[in-house]
Amino acid sequence: MSIIVENVAKVYGTQRALNGVSFSIPSSEVVGFLGPNGAGKSTMMKIITCFLPPTEGKVSVCGLDVMKNSIEVRRLIGYLPEHNPLYLDMYVREYLHFIGDIYGVPQLNKRVAEMIDRVGLGPEAHKKIEALSKGYRQRVGLAQAMIHDPKVLILDEPTSGLDPNQLVEIRSLIKEIGKEKTVMLSTHIMQEVEAICNRTIIINKGNIVADKATSELRSGIGGAGHELEVEFSGAISRSALMKIEGVSNAVNDGGNSWTISIVGNGDLRKEIAEMAMQQSIAVISMSKKELKLEEIFKELTTANSQN
Repeated sequence: MSIIVENVAKVYGTQRALNGVSFSIPSSEVVGFLGPNGAGKSTMMKIITCFLPPTEGKVSVCGLDVMKNSIEVRRLIGYLPEHNPLYLDMYVREYLHFIGDIYGVPQLNKRVAEMIDRVGLGPEAHKKIEALSKGYRQRVGLAQAMIHDPKVLILDEPTSGLDPNQLVEIRSLIKEIGKEKTVMLSTHIMQEVEAICNRTIIINKGNIVADKATSELRSGIGGAGHELEVEFSGAISRSALMKIEGVSNAVNDGGNSWTISIVGNGDLRKEIAEMAMQQSIAVISMSKKELKLEEIFKELTTANSQN
């Protein structure tokens, strides 16, 4: 495992920012780390990257304890914090050389050129950082996080300030990096999670409230049920739909279209089609309605708001 977090708690005075958090992340996985403001995301990332000590618990990166082997762990991690700290009076190439020199990167000129090309900084590489847009500053932050070829990347809001074209490019880059490295990223953009994350961890008020493959998370919460969107060729009554065992609700969406709620994970497509056939009505279309990640996020973080 690249990252192992075991029963980590962090206390600031009387405030408990993290409450016994545990999870592990293997190599070559892109994990979205989500939560509302103040949930403990940045605190957890700062502990993993050795910027903060945990009050309780243990964290290891590539088998090394972050408290006992802090210097070694930092060499293995590339970190882009939420507030990207850059030396604004330095030129792009100068800054990347500076960071690479700190890490003792071999063939540094070649590596800087590679990073500039990889994050799309070429047109701006001759400029001072203070002259760059926020989007290009984020690219500089990504380049410095990867300059020493780390095994683990921790990215806190990595696409903040990027325009739509830049978003596509950087998301593609992160996804590509995730094929060979462990990537943990925090973001408020749900489309970003759906586009690039294999797995999603959601934290709320210092507690992990979900940890699943992103595709599984979108299919529903806790196996409580799912919905089918069905269009019939003719009129179907709600009472006929409600008579099917396992149907908990049916809502007409206009005309002959219905949203049918089903208890649990049972497959009632055959039963719905047979009911329609008995009334000489055909099923024109039928598809499972997946919840949007925004809806799941809201349900999980508001359901636990009293914790």
